[in-house]
Amino acid sequence: MFETVVIATDGSESTKRGIRTALDVASRFDATVHAVYVIDENEIAASPEEVRDQLHDAIESTGEDALATVRDEAAQQGDMEVVTAVREGSPASELIEYGEAVGADVIAMGTRGRHGEHAYLLGSVAEAVVRRSPIPVLTVRQLE
Repeated sequence: MFETVVIATDGSESTKRGIRTALDVASRFDATVHAVYVIDENEIAASPEEVRDQLHDAIESTGEDALATVRDEAAQQGDMEVVTAVREGSPASELIEYGEAVGADVIAMGTRGRHGEHAYLLGSVAEAVVRRSPIPVLTVRQLE
């Protein structure tokens, strides 16, 4: 039923339950797992020009850490291999395009993300993905 699972992450604590749930689904179906972090180009463009490169590098580093968290969680759940990608653009659009490109059967994501100067609101991204994606979307809310 599920051969390819795409996991969206922004590195926040609130996405951890979504990651674990998506990995559980992937494990049950022996699916290929892709983890994606999107650098929001609008966030970079809205920053002062003199700090854009530094901001981009900081956000990209955060993305790499977020993807490492997915890989670590996958290792704990049965040593699943995780294909990772950092994309740039509009988060919802990039997640959908990535899912289509890899033939995803489901895109999994948390319903709330990290708030702050270096993050997009995954809640609004989740809503946009749910509304626009031709691929089924598994949203997982944080219980705390």
